[in-house]
Amino acid sequence: MPKKELKIYTRTGDKGRTALIGGTRVPKYSLQIEAYGTVDELNSFIGLLRDQDIDHHVKKILGHVQVILFNIESHLAADSAESLKGLPQVAEDDILTLENEIDSMNDNLPALRHFILPGGHILVSHCHVARTVCRRAERIIVHLAAEREVDALILKYVNRLSDYLFVLARKLAKDHGAEEIQWKPK
Repeated sequence: MPKKELKIYTRTGDKGRTALIGGTRVPKYSLQIEAYGTVDELNSFIGLLRDQDIDHHVKKILGHVQVILFNIESHLAADSAESLKGLPQVAEDDILTLENEIDSMNDNLPALRHFILPGGHILVSHCHVARTVCRRAERIIVHLAAEREVDALILKYVNRLSDYLFVLARKLAKDHGAEEIQWKPK
């Protein structure tokens, strides 16, 4: 029996409301929608970065990041604890993977002694855009967590991901012979 295809348009959001996982309808401007929408935006920027000319290992890590971000989106889109049942979880191992990658990249980078301006190479710039979207997602999720329960591992993962993206930007600069642009206040 063929699987039922997901319909792209439903017309149910035409008046500015959308359904959460579990069926509750909320305004499209709700903080919950803003949270998972911003994580979706981040996921798209990670995909853009992953599509660039970068080494296979980094592509693999970014692919894993995209899966975890989709898992996070599903959690942020759930309307109740009941709706969370069966959704994939963010695990401490996911955070440990990012930390190990950060440490490994840092071992091969010069010591950081200045603030760095985004830019220097298109890959570095893509990475910094993803990092800043990640920081925005984190701020929105923290705000959401003040209003409803959010798994602490989600906050931890998103926080660590922005650190990973910063260090990855430095690695990509080094890999492509780009000079890191130091911030020199005037």
